[in-house]
Amino acid sequence: MNRRNFIRNVSALSTLTVLKPEIVFASSNNDAVRIGLVGCGSRATGILNSMSSSSNIQITALADIFEDRLLNGIDFANGLNSKRGYSSLSKDKVFTGSDAYLRLLENKDVDAVVIASPGYSHPQILEATVAAGKHVYCEKPLAVDADGCKQILGIGKNIGGAVTAFDGFQIRYATPYAEMAGRIRRGDIGEIVTVQLYYFSSGAEIIPHEGMSYDETRIRNHYHFHEISGGAYLDQAIHMIDVCNWVLDGTPLYAIGDGGRKGGPDFGNAWTNYQVIYKYPNDVNVSVHSCKFADVFGGVCARFIGTKGIAEAHYSGGVFITGENKWDSGVKRSASELTPESIAQGSTSSSLDDADFNKGKAFIESIRSGAYLNQLESGCNSTLTAILGREAASRQEKITWDEIIYTPQRIDPKLNLKQFDSK
Repeated sequence: MNRRNFIRNVSALSTLTVLKPEIVFASSNNDAVRIGLVGCGSRATGILNSMSSSSNIQITALADIFEDRLLNGIDFANGLNSKRGYSSLSKDKVFTGSDAYLRLLENKDVDAVVIASPGYSHPQILEATVAAGKHVYCEKPLAVDADGCKQILGIGKNIGGAVTAFDGFQIRYATPYAEMAGRIRRGDIGEIVTVQLYYFSSGAEIIPHEGMSYDETRIRNHYHFHEISGGAYLDQAIHMIDVCNWVLDGTPLYAIGDGGRKGGPDFGNAWTNYQVIYKYPNDVNVSVHSCKFADVFGGVCARFIGTKGIAEAHYSGGVFITGENKWDSGVKRSASELTPESIAQGSTSSSLDDADFNKGKAFIESIRSGAYLNQLESGCNSTLTAILGREAASRQEKITWDEIIYTPQRIDPKLNLKQFDSK
């Protein structure tokens, strides 16, 4: 769908639906929040599995551009609904094709929408969702370019208190990270001097694409295509960047960087590795090293180095502070430290065990209580920070925050989505 048709469709949809801030679920604790899902891939299953385990939800509608993905989504949704004692999805509440998300949004039995489609589609689907008066949980990155972020920032400013709008940055809801961030902010490591972030990931699989059009190949293999997913930096390093912005309570002034495609498959155009240095206010230097290729996962870490100590948080490897004010979250620093007894008592080597659970619960509770939350600005700031670093690396030049904000650029995926509509 091109942008002109999209804006026309959203305008038409907005005349049929009105923002309904009076939809509050606190009146009955037995009422399920009814979820519509856009994008039936693997990330969607992770989000909704956690959300269903923490909260009373019912999946009432699905949308995906591909029929086979939709069929997989139906089986998954029916399984979650069955565990909650709810009926299976109605056949008239599942939609495929280029306008599937718009038809989903017309449903009065959808209270909130989870957007888990590839990153290029997030701004337009999010805008239509808010226009339809639905609460929204949008996966990261919120956009693949600065133009998309600017669009979402405008949406966020106009929401007021009408709906809840969550981003997909779940690490802020991980108990060990939240405790570490609080201790850093109260001064336990003194004044922050420098920060080291890294995310070393294995590569994404290549989904077989023989006989597919170029557009279908790119969408199904979106992690391998810069214009569809935003690239590896926006897929993974962005998580540690979000933690950094959160702890430092700010955004960078400028970035410089480098990187390339070495080590990756002869497929797609996404880079495999990035090295970026940011300058934050108060003379704080931040380095980010990110890679995504081969078959070995190399670890994830955010390390804050201050005048009184060092705080560091790993996905697997502990969350702790060394120095004058020592602290340890209790997360084991090695899986070898775990014993059957310690596991039975709740010990773990993962610092993210409750992140998705807590975030999903917070999303649903904000809807049920009527205390609507809007995370679009902070989510866009982290996305823009990642875009700033990616662009500095790809252009191999210093780029300032003001350049990204005031001269936004759009990446055109050049997709013909109408080809996926039923004949």
